[in-house]
Amino acid sequence: MKNLVLLLLHLTFSSAFPTVPQAGAEDKSTQLVEDYLNKFYNLGTDGQSHYKSKNPNTLSEKLKEMQAFFGLKVTGKADAATVSVMQKPRCGVPDLGQFVLTDGNPKWSRNNLTYRIENYTPDMDSADVDQAIQKAFDVWSNASPLTFKKLREGIADIMISFVAGDHGDNSPFDGPNGLLAHAFQPAPLIGGDVHFDEDEFWTKGSSSHGYALFLVAAHEIGHSLGLSHSTDPGALMYPTYAYTEPNRFHLPQDDINGIQAIYGKSTNPVQPTGPSTPVTCDPKLTFDAVTFMRGELMFFKDKYFFRKHPQSTEPQLIFISLFWPNLPTGIQAAYENFEEDRVFLFKGNKYWGLSGYDLLRGYPKSIYTLGFPRTVKRIDAAFSDKNSRKTYFFLGGKYWR
Repeated sequence: MKNLVLLLLHLTFSSAFPTVPQAGAEDKSTQLVEDYLNKFYNLGTDGQSHYKSKNPNTLSEKLKEMQAFFGLKVTGKADAATVSVMQKPRCGVPDLGQFVLTDGNPKWSRNNLTYRIENYTPDMDSADVDQAIQKAFDVWSNASPLTFKKLREGIADIMISFVAGDHGDNSPFDGPNGLLAHAFQPAPLIGGDVHFDEDEFWTKGSSSHGYALFLVAAHEIGHSLGLSHSTDPGALMYPTYAYTEPNRFHLPQDDINGIQAIYGKSTNPVQPTGPSTPVTCDPKLTFDAVTFMRGELMFFKDKYFFRKHPQSTEPQLIFISLFWPNLPTGIQAAYENFEEDRVFLFKGNKYWGLSGYDLLRGYPKSIYTLGFPRTVKRIDAAFSDKNSRKTYFFLGGKYWR
């Protein structure tokens, strides 16, 4: 049977490094570890054995593989950070390397492909569905020699449908906020087909409710063309969902490299380029804002932030929208108010308040409510001093206290 590619998209993170489950939840956590490694890292359990009875060496090696994929501290132990990742919604296929191809390197034998939308979700106007799907195909045709033609009837290479629950392909959907979509690798018959879960709420583009159909479709079509998941957290083919305004989306360089590795370069006279994910070892890397948050260091850069916990050796790179869908990208200043256990983030003449990983109600607010003169249009940096209990705001060669 062909490998089924399941996209299960991440919506939220909880606290930074949660505590390990207590004794009452130990059995559940134990089964979670086994099930996760069995499904995604070929642990090879029969579903009957228990975590404590597993070969500790095998289990440790599989945990290391999983931790390395997600950029966690590689300990070989089911620590709190590892269990936290395992508890998040995610893709149902095994985790593979950086923009690696699906097992067996399947690809279409021709570059001119067809697609058909078999039915439409009632969540959106049919014209908006058509536009979102077409734009998702354009993402890949602009980066490769592939072309896509829409059919209104008959059998296309890639058949697209909205279905719910058990829909006859041995991979039933699980209701709202679980599996969002899945797709088949290139092959005859069902190969390349894409299914969206109708129990989800689909939108033209929203960070506050529902799921942007364009983003999910673009990811799924990548699978339909032969791409598997990337370890690059900024890639479209990363296993988790992170909201980006569809009109501002640009295919990342990692995904361009991936599709061109299968089908060759674009036929456009100017080869496409895309944004590259920031890496900590880049000597030219700069940050937009830096702050503490409950003991962790947070470094903001474009649509990402790095979080560095004192117990970890490497910072973790995450999309801002994974934690805070309603925050803008390009945060310009940030500081932690230690007394109130609040973090404040600034962009332009507005600022947002956070309590841990919860966005406070009533924000954004105008910086002029803090007393800044109207001549101030933005804040370059901010800093709160525990000892003096003063907060400093910097703009150019001036500062306010």
